[in-house]
Amino acid sequence: MPNASARPKHGRRTRRRRREDPARNELVSSSLESAQQCLFNQDYGTAFVHYLLVLNLAPMFKDFARESFRFTLFKWTEELDSVGRIQELFDCYEQALELFPADEVILNSMGEHLFRMGFRDEAAGHFHKALKLRPDYPEARENFYRVANWLVERWHFLMLNDHGRNRKYQQAIQKAVQSGCNTVLDIGTGTGILGMCAKKAGAAEVYACELSKTMYELACEVLTANKMDDSIKIVHMKSLEMEVPKDIPQKVSLVVTETVDAGLFGEGIIESLIHAWHHLLLPPQRGENEFQDQSATGRVIPAGATVFGMALESLEIRRHHRLCVSEVGSLSISAAGELRSPVSCSPEPDESMEPYTTERLSRLPGGYKALTEPFTALNIDFNNVQELEGLSSREVQRIRLPVTQGGELDALAVWFQLHLDEDSSLSTGPEEDTCWEQAIYPVHSTKGFVLKPQDELVVEVSCRDAFLRLCSVAVLRDGHEICLDTLQDPQNTGDPVSNQTPEAELCTALACLQTEQNQTKDFCMLECSEMALLNNQEYHQSFSSALSKLISQMKVKCQNKEPGSGVQSDSADLLFVLDVSEGFSLLSLIAASHGHVKAFSSVEKVKQQEVLKRLAQSNNVPKQHLEFWLNNMEDEQGMLKRPSREKLWSAIILDCVETCGLIRQKLMEKASLARCLLEDGGSIFPAKIVVQGILVESDTLLLESAVQGQEATLGFNIAPFINQFTVPVHVFLDFSTLECRHLSEFVELFVLDLMESTANYTNREVKVQATSAGRVTAIPFWYQIHLDQEISVSTLSQNSHWKQAAVVLQQPLRVQAGDWVRLAVKLQKSAISISAHIENPPGPMEQ
Repeated sequence: MPNASARPKHGRRTRRRRREDPARNELVSSSLESAQQCLFNQDYGTAFVHYLLVLNLAPMFKDFARESFRFTLFKWTEELDSVGRIQELFDCYEQALELFPADEVILNSMGEHLFRMGFRDEAAGHFHKALKLRPDYPEARENFYRVANWLVERWHFLMLNDHGRNRKYQQAIQKAVQSGCNTVLDIGTGTGILGMCAKKAGAAEVYACELSKTMYELACEVLTANKMDDSIKIVHMKSLEMEVPKDIPQKVSLVVTETVDAGLFGEGIIESLIHAWHHLLLPPQRGENEFQDQSATGRVIPAGATVFGMALESLEIRRHHRLCVSEVGSLSISAAGELRSPVSCSPEPDESMEPYTTERLSRLPGGYKALTEPFTALNIDFNNVQELEGLSSREVQRIRLPVTQGGELDALAVWFQLHLDEDSSLSTGPEEDTCWEQAIYPVHSTKGFVLKPQDELVVEVSCRDAFLRLCSVAVLRDGHEICLDTLQDPQNTGDPVSNQTPEAELCTALACLQTEQNQTKDFCMLECSEMALLNNQEYHQSFSSALSKLISQMKVKCQNKEPGSGVQSDSADLLFVLDVSEGFSLLSLIAASHGHVKAFSSVEKVKQQEVLKRLAQSNNVPKQHLEFWLNNMEDEQGMLKRPSREKLWSAIILDCVETCGLIRQKLMEKASLARCLLEDGGSIFPAKIVVQGILVESDTLLLESAVQGQEATLGFNIAPFINQFTVPVHVFLDFSTLECRHLSEFVELFVLDLMESTANYTNREVKVQATSAGRVTAIPFWYQIHLDQEISVSTLSQNSHWKQAAVVLQQPLRVQAGDWVRLAVKLQKSAISISAHIENPPGPMEQ
């Protein structure tokens, strides 16, 4: 340490002023002038390079040039994005952040690019930094809320609020540690709760790993808050990459994990445990030797699982996974060909398809009907490495299920019982009060096949590529086998199974294989929400009616404008309609089918364009009356522009609401631009959106939104850290099956007018009267979408492809029947926020 009392030998010298460098100043001046000139000429790449030079040589210009530099950066990175130069795009942002490390706008913009590219962890970090710099920054707040839903999925809150599940895991871990398993590895630690349970139970050494950067950082904070950061070593990596002694000093006697999804194997537990048994775990206990030292052997919690399934009928599942209608908005769609959702299970892996989706059957809109009794599909022992390694090569198991109720075969539903040890288990079944959803294997190829009592459904179970695969392959009826894959007529049941010769069986198998290959070659894939939209006849009929009215009015207007004029060419009097809906949409074709319309579709995928072309031909729409707008577009962001130099649009169809229940980002900006591109008398569809809502009391929404209660979770301080990722708006909500009490009537919350900009606002106060006493915990909301003054569609409709959303209040509001609740509703950059308070009752003089 220096001698603090020693006096300096010399007095403080005055700092010399930097000598002016004329050449440097000239370079800065000329570069700044060049940057501004390039910006004027829209040469954004060159302008960006000049600004970098100026601001690095002369930092004193930062405040002066900040706004121009931002604008240049955003324009140049847009160009880079449009031509796929992604690495250069991120290099530009990194250079910008070196100059302006505390610029919340640049941080937020880079986060948006990262999120679009799929880097959700990194995007969240940039949004979070932007919010710390400016907590009232609405764009960063909205982006952070959106990415938080991806990074910390709602089931994290449900699991931490599931006290029964937490206690069972804690008891199983405690029992294992006390029996001698004193070194523990928590794979996929999440918040760190299972690792902390092991340490609390007395484990000598505890290690943990977590792949998600967000969850890893959260777990580090939790461990520090619980004073376990020195006693639990956590690493940010996949367990498959861990080695002894590089990452942990020794093999462990216990692995704890809950890396299972609704289909049990979807999060890679099989691969993780095989690797753990070979590289991270001590050898398993051999035989029934009770006196074997537990600290010298390895084991896994959970110890294994039993998988169950059943066949069911459900209109909700059906309409999301296969075409259920023959006509849409006056169009015949028989020529569409085979359409499939991306969820389709076959014994052979297909990277383009997901083998299953998930649903909470207890909250499935319209409910479901069980067509068979539950059956056991599979048993797996996680403590038997040979069984784990042999899972993918197991022979396909063929199970015959007696049909107990007649109904249309729509799906196989799957759940499991997780055996933590020999005494304790957790069930994910549809009748359980659990945080788990069930896995759904939709049936595509039956085309409305109706099962009858006394039938037997033949199901094949396999585990190729360590995913559980269940396929409904045939029905046994009156001694005959009906092959579902070949779409045979149920009345034409073929030869009895028992009488088929080996040659006949081979021919049948080859025929099935040929049919399956042809179907696979020809089908077009639609997202589940796109399939549900296609099945929504009310939606398409409403659009067809509204478009018909507008087109008729515009035709009359054109005729009145030039009475007595000669015969016009076909292209001269055509009306131009642009559909900029996201994904697959028939609205452009519906517009073109009304005649004298040239419609432009924003459908981008080639196979989907081919479907529209086939439908146009089969519905007698001239080929030249349907074009694909994006095929001639270099930059998708410039989608809204004139159809040609001489023409304007008669109608522009905007996609206003996301499937999750939120207003689409930048909707009002798009509407503002669209209004400028309409000819006189033209219209935007929809013209207006009315946001409607209701006061409810729902413990379910609270449990899915944040860790509840003041008590620590199993004695650990977790809630303040995970609740940082609480978002005020709950999305993908099925209001029709939400467990809640209605505390008011429906109320109009907000109006967005896409045709009249002067009618819009950003804040509104709404008074709503409570009809029942209770706690207002949330305000679910949905939209009445007005196509014109008479025709509208609701996102709350039973056939809607949209879900609903809900604002969850930070603090529940207790009300009595008759109380007036004042809601402050705000719309900022497409994000809705609502606060609520009880209006003071009027005093004696005010009554």
